Amino acid sequence: MKNLMIQLREAAAKRALYRRTRDEIAQMPRRVALDLGIFPEDAERIAHKAVWG
Repeated sequence: MKNLMIQLREAAAKRALYRRTRDEIAQMPRRVALDLGIFPEDAERIAHKAVWG
């Protein structure tokens, strides 16, 4: 049971990190995003890869 709670806590933390990362990328000014070589439209894909690999 303890192991399950740890896994749930880690999953929730990763989900929160994913949402923060996705939102930051999506709200980034287009000019800044393009300077970094990313597209705000790809925020979900980029955030997923950053968090879960």
